[in-house]
Amino acid sequence: MIEFVLDGRSRVATYMQLVVQVKQALRVGLLRPGDQLPKVREVAQALAINPNTVLKAYRELVLEGLAEGKPGVGTFVTGDLAGPSLGNQARLRDELVAWLERAEAAGMSPDDIAALIETTLRGTAVPRNLA
Repeated sequence: MIEFVLDGRSRVATYMQLVVQVKQALRVGLLRPGDQLPKVREVAQALAINPNTVLKAYRELVLEGLAEGKPGVGTFVTGDLAGPSLGNQARLRDELVAWLERAEAAGMSPDDIAALIETTLRGTAVPRNLA
């Protein structure tokens, strides 16, 4: 099951941070159609946010065709964003973890690493849709 984490420094709205995390989990195969999302009350309590914020995120996922709410039961994943690269992701993740360990050993902070990745992504010619 997905565990949400909020970035208090982010300019992205709280509900949208939840939406993005669900989409990321779908892309990497951590969530699959049929999986249940955490209960609204549980997420709200764990993150110390208003339950309406979680509801707004879940409604957005429903509108995008990625989830379906079942009254009295919960919200379930209905869509899939995992592409053909899913089979290669385990190996690539292992390589990324090794790279991150080298970056940390070289004295890079998490912010330094994020900046390097983001600027490198923007500077490459690889087409991408990072939503």
